[in-house]
Parts: sequence; structure tokens; C-alpha cells
Amino acid sequence: MFTAIRAQSLPAIAPLVRRYCVPVVNIFDRKVKRLQRERAAKSDDVALYDYIKEEVGYRLSDRIFDVKRVFKNAVDLGAGRGYVTNHVLGETVEQLTAVDLSPTMLAQIKGTPGLDFRVREMDEEKFDFGADSLDLVVSSLSLHWINDLPACFRAVNRALRPDGVFIGAMFGGETLYELRSSLQLAEVERRGGISPHLSPFTQIRDVGMLLNRANFNMLTIDTDEIVVGFPSMFELMWDLKGMAESNAAFNRALHISRETM
Repeated sequence: MFTAIRAQSLPAIAPLVRRYCVPVVNIFDRKVKRLQRERAAKSDDVALYDYIKEEVGYRLSDRIFDVKRVFKNAVDLGAGRGYVTNHVLGETVEQLTAVDLSPTMLAQIKGTPGLDFRVREMDEEKFDFGADSLDLVVSSLSLHWINDLPACFRAVNRALRPDGVFIGAMFGGETLYELRSSLQLAEVERRGGISPHLSPFTQIRDVGMLLNRANFNMLTIDTDEIVVGFPSMFELMWDLKGMAESNAAFNRALHISRETM
């Protein structure tokens, strides 16, 4: 998880340097991710697969109470089924907008009594709230599917008022390490190479660097380890599908061969 404060605006001094534009390579297929979330939200047993996101959303919402102030305007970025919104109190946040790719997930958000909240269907990559319009942005387990994370952080920083707060949680680089290692070893042994069955995750050290570059300061970054046991990889992959966390990379392998399993 991380907490960051938008720095106070300072007069800009243009440095006399040559700037180079590095094109953004899209790793994730956002259309596929939307379909995955819609499919998961329409499942009759969708709540069975919320255990990780509910736990992380609860922990993240608790961070809001650590900031001793009332937030006038807030956004839950990548809200899903309200994993954060459903724990936010009206005494802390006056108005909250829940944003997500999936309209079906947004329709399932309940909120809390007394909380003034609304929903808005929006791709998290196209965060377009007005400049200096928000006091708080929270995002729980959604940012790891963003193609251009630096641009997303800059957009959040632009939307926050000076001293606005950005609180987020992402899956880190060691997520699903056991599954990734097992599949890679099996494929090297059986097929002589590896296929991208799992999406890449951002390293913790990179998150801090990107937030700094986006002009956030007073950073607090920590890691929580949540261990869940499964009888085999099949149960794990079934749960990932139910969470809408299946691989959405453009170069993903569409199946796992029988000999690898």
C-alpha cells in the first residue's frame, strides 16, 4: 500500500535540457479486462471470490481514517464492487465518486448509510477529473492493470488540490510467485521455453520512483503479505477468474498445455 500527498504548487522554471519522448507500449488489453470484470460481476457466486479484494479494501479504507481531516470530494479509482466505497463513512468523506470499467460492478456498490456517493463508468487509464477538483483519491487493486502508470499518477496529481491525498494498493512484484515459478520450470522442462501465462507486476521500488516523478511527496509505502492456500493450481486459477484477475496481456498464452500441467 502507499500514501502520497500532492506537493504545494511552486513557480515553474523550465530547465534548458532536451527532452525525449519514449512511446508507451501497451501491455494490457483493456477491452479484455472490461469483459473479464463484466463476466465476474454477472456470476451468481461473485461474492465468493471477493475475499482478497474485500480484505485489502477494508485495510485501505482504514488508512483514510488515519488522515485527521474531512475530505470534500473523493474518487474511488477502479472501485469494482465497492471494496473501499462500502467502508467509507460520510463523516470522513462528504462526496465520493466510484469509477470503474465495469458498469455491472458499479451497479452492485452499496455504500454506507449517510455517504453521498455516485458511480461513473470510466476507464481508469482515462482519468479526466478537472484540475484541483479533488481532496482524496483511493485505488484498491486496480492500478496493476494500467498500461501507462506514470501518466495515471500525473493525472491523479493534477486532479488533486494542493495537500490532496492519494492512497492506493497494488499487487506487488512477488504476487503469485509460486504459480509463476512452477509454470516456468514445467515449460522449460517439457517444451524448452516459457510462455507468458501471468501478467507482469510492478516492483515496489518503482512505485515510489513513479510517485515522486509525478510530484507527490510525503510518501509512505509498505507491503502486506496475504497467504492463501490452494489444493492445486486449478483452484487458484478458478479463483483468479472469479476475481476478474485473469491474465489480460496482449501476448498472453491462451492455454496451458497438458504436458505442462
